[in-house]
Amino acid sequence: MNHLSGCPAQEILEYAERFDDVHDALYRWDVWAAAYLIGGGCSDDSFMDFRAGVIASGRDWYERTAQDPDSLAEHPDVVEAANARGDEALFHEDVNYAARDAFERLAGSADAFDEAWATYRPTGGHNQPTDMGEDFDFDDPEEMHRRLPRLARLFLAERD
Repeated sequence: MNHLSGCPAQEILEYAERFDDVHDALYRWDVWAAAYLIGGGCSDDSFMDFRAGVIASGRDWYERTAQDPDSLAEHPDVVEAANARGDEALFHEDVNYAARDAFERLAGSADAFDEAWATYRPTGGHNQPTDMGEDFDFDDPEEMHRRLPRLARLFLAERD
């Protein structure tokens, strides 16, 4: 966020728009299932934080996750979480608010981002896709092993 805070207002708004686009593109059942395994469950709010964490991991991890969510079984933070039986890997709520916080720092006003955003993108915010792919039961270990075999091996081994 420190880098973003040094940017002009227009660049912060452009960043926010791009962030929303890539964040929304991960709004899929298979990615949610990966978050569910890694987090030991995953609510709507937590899924927002998870997608932000994937984005914060960089372009390579974002693209790998978008292509194959099971590839997260190789992410160092995920491997560490699996070994430590932790459930916080890649859940980064603060990343969701980086543009807002940077804009408010720049403008010195808590309402500045919302006002600028309403002018910049008058149609509103997120455009989450209506097709999230095939829904399936995240609590079915066999299904999770079939769809996300590497993550299931990491996170379901002791429960199976």
